[in-house]
Amino acid sequence: MPTYLYKAKLVATGVTRRGEMDAPTADAVGQRLQANGLEVISIKPKPEGIPPFKIPGTSGVSSRELVIFSRQLSTMIDAGLPIVQALDLLSSQEPNYHFKKVQLAVKADVETGMTFGDALRKHPLVFSPLYCSLVTAGEIGGVLDTILTRLCTQLEKADALKRKIKGALTYPLGTLVVSIAIAIFMLWKVIPTFQDMFSAMGGELPGLTQFLVDASNWVSSNIVYILLTCVAVPTLIILALKQRPIKKAVDTVALQMPGIGNVIRKSAVSTFTRTLGTMISSGVPLMDALGIVSDSISNIAVSEAILFAKARLSEGSTLADPLSVTGVFPNMVVQMIRVGEETGALDTMLGKIADFYDEEVDSAIAGMMALLEPLIMCFLAVIVGGMLIGMYLPIFSMSSTVKG
Repeated sequence: MPTYLYKAKLVATGVTRRGEMDAPTADAVGQRLQANGLEVISIKPKPEGIPPFKIPGTSGVSSRELVIFSRQLSTMIDAGLPIVQALDLLSSQEPNYHFKKVQLAVKADVETGMTFGDALRKHPLVFSPLYCSLVTAGEIGGVLDTILTRLCTQLEKADALKRKIKGALTYPLGTLVVSIAIAIFMLWKVIPTFQDMFSAMGGELPGLTQFLVDASNWVSSNIVYILLTCVAVPTLIILALKQRPIKKAVDTVALQMPGIGNVIRKSAVSTFTRTLGTMISSGVPLMDALGIVSDSISNIAVSEAILFAKARLSEGSTLADPLSVTGVFPNMVVQMIRVGEETGALDTMLGKIADFYDEEVDSAIAGMMALLEPLIMCFLAVIVGGMLIGMYLPIFSMSSTVKG
């Protein structure tokens, strides 16, 4: 919503006032000023600075900012503030340019009579289907402040889980990238220096050294293509993974991999049970909740297992039975869900499963790192150590010849 700078004077006293106001049009600003006993002198749009850069297709809003917004909004609603006034206060203090624009747009929609949940749905990059559905359930039940508090807990735990997994993958991926970069640099810049020395020495080079010299010549001749490949291959992989059949195949294989498959499975179970439990306890129907939860799972194999359970549920089945035949969910999870259905405390049981699997993710990550660390060390030893040995082998051979 645009911001206007105005100059007006009080009709009663003639005192001049200046300020700014967010409104759809300049006429709307004039009407508000007149309603407050002010005579309009001038109204003009506020000049806009260059907005902060935002990557296309992203929200520009972090999960932390969304949590803070939700907690503050929950507190204001609990204190009795109308939703429009609460949004006005929050948007006026919001430092994130992109989030401020979204909050002002939501406020404008609510002012026109739209429900808060429907207004949020107009901004899917910021507010997920889960967020919007829970807000709608809170509006219908008259417990929006309670729902927002639950949402904050859900968002914080989901963000913590995501950070754990990212942290676990950063080390091996970073090591791989650095190792490849070092190898390319040594073949490109370091080995040619040794090659001149080897030529001056004369004689036949050891096999490993000759291999490195040949590799260095090839890298030096094709360095531009190699660098382009280093950029193109990750880009092609990212684009390929956006194709559903390819991503489904990769996700299915990933679940079966030692170490990382355990982490993916347990994190998916944690996300599924916590999200589903939050939605059920907030009054969202189970069928609707399953559809939304399946969208929140990044692994397609797990997501399709949830949709399969939803389809069977619509035919009169329980939730536990179709989950048990997918082969994705551990037997303990299925049995606990069955107990929750039989006792009528499914949301409570799902919360307990989520708490248990949050801890299991930690142990799974520790196990994965214990498996990866020696493999990474072996990889580094082969790449860097092998190159160093290859470069110094002719020197060692020459020393042995001199001594002989």
